[in-house]
Parts: sequence; C-alpha cells; structure tokens
Amino acid sequence: MKDYWQNYIDGAWGDGGAGRVEVVNPGSGEMLAEQALADEADVDRAVQAAKRVHQSGALRDMRPLERGRLVQAMGQYLLDNLDEVTNVLTREQGKPLWEAEIEVRGAALYFEYYGNQAATVEGKSIPLGAGYYDFTDCEPYGVSAQIIPWNYPVEMTARSLSAALATGNTCVIKTPELTPLSNYIFAHAAEAVGLPKGAVNILCGWGHQAGAALSGHGDVNQIVFTGSVPTGVAIATAAAQNVVPCVLELGGKSAAIVHDDADLEAFENDIRWGIYFNAGQVCSAMSRVIVHESRHDELVERAVKVAKSLSVGPGMERTEAGANMGAMVSEGQRDRAAGMVSDAEAQGATVATGGRKMNIPGAFLDPTVLANVTPDMTIAQEEVFGPVLSVLKFRDDAEAMEIANGTQYGLVGGVFTADLDRATRAARQMRAGQVFVNEWFAGGVETPFGGFGKSGYGREKGREALWNYVQTKNVAIKMKA
Repeated sequence: MKDYWQNYIDGAWGDGGAGRVEVVNPGSGEMLAEQALADEADVDRAVQAAKRVHQSGALRDMRPLERGRLVQAMGQYLLDNLDEVTNVLTREQGKPLWEAEIEVRGAALYFEYYGNQAATVEGKSIPLGAGYYDFTDCEPYGVSAQIIPWNYPVEMTARSLSAALATGNTCVIKTPELTPLSNYIFAHAAEAVGLPKGAVNILCGWGHQAGAALSGHGDVNQIVFTGSVPTGVAIATAAAQNVVPCVLELGGKSAAIVHDDADLEAFENDIRWGIYFNAGQVCSAMSRVIVHESRHDELVERAVKVAKSLSVGPGMERTEAGANMGAMVSEGQRDRAAGMVSDAEAQGATVATGGRKMNIPGAFLDPTVLANVTPDMTIAQEEVFGPVLSVLKFRDDAEAMEIANGTQYGLVGGVFTADLDRATRAARQMRAGQVFVNEWFAGGVETPFGGFGKSGYGREKGREALWNYVQTKNVAIKMKA
C-alpha cells in the first residue's frame, strides 16, 4: 500500500492541481493513503488526450474483433492481479475481502462480455428501390466521461469502461474521493494490453470542481454517471448546455412484495444478499419488504435472525464467504444511516434489531431490521444506503403494488410468491427497470439494468448498454442507371 497515489492522464502518472485528499480505511478509522486531486486544468488535459486519440482513429478504425480482444485482455489482467486489487479495494471501501473478490471478478466479466460483443454492433441496409443503396453505421461518440460511485468503484468503472472501449470510444474516468485507489488497476491494464496513451485517463477530484468541469466540458461527447439524484440533475443540466447525452443511474428505494404463499425460509437468503451485502450500500438493495399482514411477524422474526447471525468487523479479517459484514464506507455515511433509523423510530417504527453504531473503531453499523414501517415514513421514501431493512404490511395485491410504486424511484423490484400468474401480473405493474421473481439479484452482466422515474434513464449491462456509446449514421447512395 503506497502512501501517495497519483492521477493517470495521457499515459503518465502525475500530481493534481487541487492538492491531495486523505483516504481513510473505514474498517479501522485510520488514514490509509493520500490521493492526488485534479483541478479543471487536469480535467482539460485528460479530455484533450482522449479527444486526440479518438480523432486519430486508433480505436475507432480498428477492426472490432481486434478491439474486442484488447477489451477481453483487460479483464484477464484484472484476474491476473486479483489478490493485489482486492486488498486495496477492501482497505479503502470496507467490504469483506471475499466481497471485494466478487467485485473484481465481476469487473473482469464485463470486459469478457463486452469484448465478445464488440463485433456484433452492426448497422443495417434499408431498401429504397433499385436506384439507391442505403445503409446505417454505428459510430462511437468519441470522448466518454465516466463519473464513478464509491460503493463499487472497480465494478462500476469496468461496466462503463468496457462497453465504451468495445465500441471504439476513449474515456476519462473521475474516481470517487472516498474510494479512488483501486482504479489504478485500469491504467495498468490499458498499458499492459497496448491501448494508446490517452485512450484511458483516470483522475480523482472533488465533484464540484473536477466533476463539474468534466460534465460541462465542451469536448466531452457522452457522460455516464451513477450516484445521487441531486448530483445527477446537476450533471444532466451541465451536459444539456452542450447537448451531450447521459446515462444516469440514480439509486432507488427498491421493494420486495412477499405474498402469503411465499417460501420465507428461502427468503432468508434474499435478505442476506439483498440488504446486508456490501453493508447495504447498493443502489438496487432490497431496502423495503412489503409483506402480507398474515406473515409480517414471521418475516420480521426471520429477518432478525439473519441480521443477528452476521459477524460484523474489519473486512480484511473476513476472508471467507458467509454470514459476515464489513464497514460502511465512512463514519459520515454510517452516522447518516443511524440518524435515519432514529428518525424512523420517532415516527413510530419499531427497531426489531440493530440501528446503532457499533462500539468499535471504524464505520460500523449494526445490521438493522425495522418493523411496523408505514409508507408515509421518511425511511420508506428515502434511500438509506446502509444495512437497514424496512418491513411494511399489506392486505391485498392492489395495496402492495400501490406501496411498492409509491416512491420517486423505480430502479428494481421483486415479487415472492408460488403463483406464477400473480408474479407475472405484478412484474407488469411494477414501476421499475428490473423485476426479480423469487430471487433478489437474479440476472447478470447479460441483463439490462436501469431505472424509471428519478432512478435515472438509459440502460447499463446487457446488449442494450452498447447503444449508449454509439450513434447512428445513415448513408444514402444514388446508383447509376
């Protein structure tokens, strides 16, 4: 672990014009390292480097099969350096070491998937009669600006970087201030596979400075952002000034509807993964469970059992997959979540277990279950982004759907029932970009992901994501008689 980490611009490591920021290990509360902070001039240098490479045609004009091989090789580089990058990721983010390994392997999978897809982005011919030959072509936008969240810094970077490179774009990545270190791996991967200098640029900076400069830069051609609604609105507003398209993934308050015929024993595993994985710091976390009133008490009892079964402590000490949980990313995030639990209790919710910060060094919150939550409570409407499960009751299917759709968000949802017809009806009615039936987080890199409402727009993952990075050109040719 180095004491000081630099930015990577135009193929070289360097300091930042905005000084440095301390990166804290949330598992201990101690400073881990310092990271260089980019200013507006650094952002401009990175954008100009990416623009130069794009205009040179080095990626754009490459045969897609060859470009795809480079993208796949980047994924293999991550796997070849798995232990090193997971160590950095756990120390800066707080998640258990085994969860960090899952993240890095997932990141490598994006490069494998989109590397394979590179040659499948095709145009089509359009018949206009004997006198014409008409076809479409899919061209990369150019410079893709990617603003990365702190909860999955490796996987979220891989998700957008792999698709952008596979389609021939060049990239400027702004890493999160809380977890910037692990993104170093992508610079090394780009160099190792032979991408030209400037094709991938990685910098850290404050959102109001580097992030604003990047999202409003006149030479950026496309923006990908994952984060909060207010920041997403600011980015989209800045992008609109330059008429630049965005992909926005802005979080959620996702609900699982659990019917009276659901298998609650099996559902315990969904609770474990749905709300306590990564300490609940997941945009698509199962933060609300809306259960039939006849099974409310049983579900709460089972949820409490799951929460109490978790061993919570430093991620570096939790190497094996199982019933354990690491720190939240920072004490500030931890205190915010604990404050929301206290507010919910004041509004009438019952803290069935947890809800308090733990009396150990680091940013730890007890795994929490709230019972008797009602839809009008703040905890049922606003994203906690922590290991806090809210349990609500419903009487009939219509009320369940009204509660599930009753927030500003619409990222994912779930339905748990033995009745396939009921599940299908619910999936159609649920206002969400992805619906899980009888397993939270079903799907994979192949399945499109994105939200309705204030959860954002555009789709990531799956083949749908590729169309975010290309624009259609039509060519109409008048043939000689």
